[in-house]
Amino acid sequence: MGIFKLKKNKKFDYTPRYYKGEGNPFEVKHKFDEHRKTIDNKGLKTKFVNAIDDYKSPDKSANKRIYIIIAILIFIFLLLIEFDLSIFLPNR
Repeated sequence: MGIFKLKKNKKFDYTPRYYKGEGNPFEVKHKFDEHRKTIDNKGLKTKFVNAIDDYKSPDKSANKRIYIIIAILIFIFLLLIEFDLSIFLPNR
């Protein structure tokens, strides 16, 4: 009886017409995978340490730019919610 047997998927041997190269043309691979360490990790600590190492940039001006952008966005948010910014100024 066919009740307990699962139907097998059909397999096709398809090769693209204009593909001239090696390897599987259907393999999806990110172009920066060979430069990242966070692809193959075993433990949670290793994943965390590798993610922080990938995030660290040798370009310090990029980090400074990110901090300035974040500060401006927070300031705009505080203005939108009408937060009283006078608490940050000294009393006269």
